[in-house]
Amino acid sequence: MHYPTAFLFLILVNGAQAFRICAFNAQRLTLAKVAREQVMDTLVRILARCDIMVLQEVVDSSGSAIPLLLRELNRFDASGPYSTLSSPQLGRSTYVETYVYFYRSHKTQVLSSYVYDDEDDVFAREPFVAQFSLPSDVLPSLVLVPLHTTPKAVEKELNALYDVFLKVSQHWQSKDVILLGDFNADCASLTKKRLDKLELRTEPGFHWVIADGEDTTVRASTHCAYDRIVLHGERCRSLLHTAAAFDFPTTFQLTEEEALNISDHYPVEVELKLSQAHNVQPLSLTVLLLLSLLSPQLCPAA
Repeated sequence: MHYPTAFLFLILVNGAQAFRICAFNAQRLTLAKVAREQVMDTLVRILARCDIMVLQEVVDSSGSAIPLLLRELNRFDASGPYSTLSSPQLGRSTYVETYVYFYRSHKTQVLSSYVYDDEDDVFAREPFVAQFSLPSDVLPSLVLVPLHTTPKAVEKELNALYDVFLKVSQHWQSKDVILLGDFNADCASLTKKRLDKLELRTEPGFHWVIADGEDTTVRASTHCAYDRIVLHGERCRSLLHTAAAFDFPTTFQLTEEEALNISDHYPVEVELKLSQAHNVQPLSLTVLLLLSLLSPQLCPAA
């Protein structure tokens, strides 16, 4: 390959970008917890990996934990600014949780959101559904449906999540949906036999990108795929790049004890490849001039 051609190829390839969507059970997130320096520093570094993050198990009654976390995130990461979208407090008793989306507001925006109307009171914490814009011609918008199940009714809630999908896809006339969160979908909470009988497993079109054998727990004594991401829709699946649990204790060199101060769960993540070379716009005049200047140096006369 001639050097100018190779240089042009690199420019086109570098136009591709990955868009990372994450879910994280932050385990009883309160103001007192985020006020601890190591906890705050680690949470900020976890959040900064993601273009959209759904935090679960936010139980802060003061209303101050999320603004404080957002402030520190925007100070830390130059790839922001970030914004947040929070659900109401959800629960059946005095114990309530909040779903919180953190998102890079220059790359994506909330188009619409609502708390699922759980008429039959199936969910302990009903899904907080949100539609986001995406910087993609292939998939200009995407619907996220987070759920943190209660361990006492995992199977019931996950079967009801299929009904949520049907209603959500009808509401926005879109099959491109991601279901994500701490499903408690493994080990004692849900056996493999019962898992495989879920409608989200038996009905076609659902792609469980966090595999059954994945460990999404921090403790060395456990190995459970509690936290999941499920993709639906041809366009969404066509953009799938990678998916995995994020082992933050290893990455940030934390002991198990230190990591458990953050959470007993790993975040789970999926990357969508939003730009391909054939979608890249024609080269700008600046780039063309640069190529013309570099050509004599890159291809000297024989």
